[in-house]
Amino acid sequence: MRRFLPRSLKSRLFVASLVLLPLIIVAAVVILQRAHYDSLVASERSQAQLQVYLLLGLAELDAGELKLPEMLPEPSFSQPGSGAYAFISNERKELLWQSDSSALLPATQMAVVLDSVPTPGEVLFRYLADSRFYMLQYPIIWEGSGEERFFMISVLRSDERLREQMRAFSARLWGSLIGVLVLALSMQYLILRWGLRPLGRLAADLRHIEKGESDSLSGNYPREVQPVTENLNQLILTERQQRERYRNTLADLAHSLKTPLAVITGASSENLSPEVYRKLVEEQSQRMNQIVQYQLSRAVKSKGGLAAKPVLVKPLVQRVSEVLYKVYADKLIQIDNRVEEGAQFYGDERDLMELLGNLMENACKYGMARVQITSCGARSGLLLMVEDDGPGVLPTQSKVILERGQRIDSSISGQGIGLAVVVDILSSYGGALEVDSSPELKGARFRMLLPMPA
Repeated sequence: MRRFLPRSLKSRLFVASLVLLPLIIVAAVVILQRAHYDSLVASERSQAQLQVYLLLGLAELDAGELKLPEMLPEPSFSQPGSGAYAFISNERKELLWQSDSSALLPATQMAVVLDSVPTPGEVLFRYLADSRFYMLQYPIIWEGSGEERFFMISVLRSDERLREQMRAFSARLWGSLIGVLVLALSMQYLILRWGLRPLGRLAADLRHIEKGESDSLSGNYPREVQPVTENLNQLILTERQQRERYRNTLADLAHSLKTPLAVITGASSENLSPEVYRKLVEEQSQRMNQIVQYQLSRAVKSKGGLAAKPVLVKPLVQRVSEVLYKVYADKLIQIDNRVEEGAQFYGDERDLMELLGNLMENACKYGMARVQITSCGARSGLLLMVEDDGPGVLPTQSKVILERGQRIDSSISGQGIGLAVVVDILSSYGGALEVDSSPELKGARFRMLLPMPA
């Protein structure tokens, strides 16, 4: 059944209208025709009863018999075959009087009229289907000369006039309602086109997004469609953010693996014993495995949180320093760890390792001979400062270097990712990173605020 249904929503609604509206029109025709027929039948009864009252008004009792004038004021009773006929009979079903119009009626019809005798006080009105007449019988008891006489006044009216009126009414009714049907279907089609136009516009906007010509659904949609567009925009934004997070995670992973690989590469050119070299490779391999697991966990979570367990900062600074000594052994960098003994970070130890590793490696890369890491307590958390004696950063460049992929000195290899990683991690904790000049070493100073748990 479903395969026969049109796939277009507009077509489905129009087909439904095309099926239901004619049914409604037919039902309306039947109801209106029945109501009009009932009104015509009621009119026939009323006309017949008026004719009975007319005969009663003209009748006179003479020697026990009802007498009527030869000339009646009702022309239809004087013209044979007029369609209106009148009769007067007694309780013995004997015909006492009949109108001139009934001269041509067959005897069988007369017998039907005489055989029907309602009880006194009962007015009988019925339709004779065989002869197509409406018959009204009005029994009366006439008192006169000290006696009561029973008379039956019967009026027959042909249904020809009623049927002609019904045919004319039906023709007008069908013509009018078919016109209404055509107009209604035309209006329904226009309403469907107008009402479903926002869905077509929505599909067009989605195609623009698919082609990269637009970033979101920004059209003015009706109230019923607006929740759909808002949910689609949220879905598009979430998918785009997830894709961007995966892309950044891959770049961060490649950036983080450079340091362990550099240590292994540098150690291969040194005169190390096999045991020492094997131990070094195992340490850096373990470190790379930790980096991979850490970056994978970052890829699937949208925001970091503050862990309840504090992490001591100074030992981690020392561990990072030992790795960087090996990477930058040719520069003879001096790393001064001035972090307070009790300084603590409330969060994931791997996050702190990533923060320190990126900032300290950046300082070693651009510094000349000295790198200094200090800490001090702040009202809202812990302030860590990483300084170097390199060329420094101009105030106009302090915001540029924090953007992903942006670098100032292209003479030194790199991808411009490390500082962006620091900003991402700090933002997940509600922290902040600022760049200015080191008053002591005259190079760059990175001030990193690590917030306390709420």
